[in-house]
Amino acid sequence: MLLYVCLGLALFVASPAFAQLESTPFELPTKPLDEAPMLTPPPVSNKAYPTVVGSQLRSNYVAAGLVFNTAYNDNVLSGGSTTPTGDVIYSLLPTITFDQTTTRQHFGLLLSPGFTIYQHTSSLNAADLNLSVNYQYRLAQHTTISFNDSFQKSSNVFNQSYPFSGATISGSSQSLPPGVIAPYANQLSNTADGGITYQFGYNNMVGASGVITESNYPNPTQAAGLYNSNSGGGSVFYNQRLSATQYIGATYQYLRSQGNPVDSQASPASEQAEVQTHTLLPFYTIYLNPTFSLSFSGGPQYYGATQSPSPSVHAWFPAAMASIGWQTNHTNLVASYSRTVTAAVGLPGAFNSNNANASLRWQATRTWNFGGTASYSSNKNVTPLFPASNPGGHSVSGSVTAQCSLSEHLKAEIGYTRLHQSYGGISAISTVPNTNREFISISYQFTRPVGR
Repeated sequence: MLLYVCLGLALFVASPAFAQLESTPFELPTKPLDEAPMLTPPPVSNKAYPTVVGSQLRSNYVAAGLVFNTAYNDNVLSGGSTTPTGDVIYSLLPTITFDQTTTRQHFGLLLSPGFTIYQHTSSLNAADLNLSVNYQYRLAQHTTISFNDSFQKSSNVFNQSYPFSGATISGSSQSLPPGVIAPYANQLSNTADGGITYQFGYNNMVGASGVITESNYPNPTQAAGLYNSNSGGGSVFYNQRLSATQYIGATYQYLRSQGNPVDSQASPASEQAEVQTHTLLPFYTIYLNPTFSLSFSGGPQYYGATQSPSPSVHAWFPAAMASIGWQTNHTNLVASYSRTVTAAVGLPGAFNSNNANASLRWQATRTWNFGGTASYSSNKNVTPLFPASNPGGHSVSGSVTAQCSLSEHLKAEIGYTRLHQSYGGISAISTVPNTNREFISISYQFTRPVGR
């Protein structure tokens, strides 16, 4: 019954809203404790940590911008090739952003089409689209609802924000871990979620949410050996405030994931794989100051996996998560770790997944901003007898950037990204697992405030 309620909630909210925008940083209440509303800690908020420094956060504005990016990548045709092929890539990314916050609601919109041209490998030229909307509304003094959805049509994973961490860095168990990355394959993905929180007592809160995700590769030749996937589920939580800075509680989550071969004709023996998980995670969060939080959660997970004609697999597994978010006017640090059994995106079956992600940004001066990200993902197959079973593998990635503000509206950025993947039997990655990318970008953004 919980599944149908949560899925129904997600389906109901998917049409009016979309999300993937940066969330507002967590703030401690300034009112006396007997008047202050409770916070929703990272393990149950289903929001991404903010990944910009405090002085860069804005609200109540509309902005239009244009980013021109040129990059050299030493491995643009990895599928089936034993020799890396380098190319120069040009990207043009117009962006429209809208954000408005009032006493009762928050609405955010991001629309960014993209156009990518390859100097020599013209067969990879493509048009992309990133559309995100989020909406939050306070129904009553202690009841809040939120609706989110994000749609992406991408052909170059390097043009996306934090592509190797599952799109965002979050402290929530509802975030799906990343799987195999096909850097230059056309991909359609969508994530829709909605939730409600209700503070029914002085220090007590409950909530529920639902989520639906889908990931597809429309061109099988670009994603040979990979699987399309979709998932849906829901969660409920209980949250108790111990003090102004400490919260404890527990969350229960049900998730059902399915995977189908991208090219079923090339893999006639591969049937649909399905994974269902039930996870109970008690959590603890402490706010060391209004913008510095630490969260820990851990508990039992029960999973079941099926793929015809093999017998189904059922077992218990210890799941755990930890995350940190720290923000000042000039520094932002976000990191997370998760250990869980899940259906890895792009692979059939169930996997013991360990994932670690971190993002650091530092505003050194008024005009100079430096940043770095790092991600590690390891997926070990716990269903090795399934047809077309893949033993799993691991990926390591990192980026460093330096950004200079040339004027109020004009910015220049240089950066370097490296991606290493090790997954046997995946033609889309082949025997050339490393990708190195150096880039330069120029961006112009025009911003205007909007009324509250």
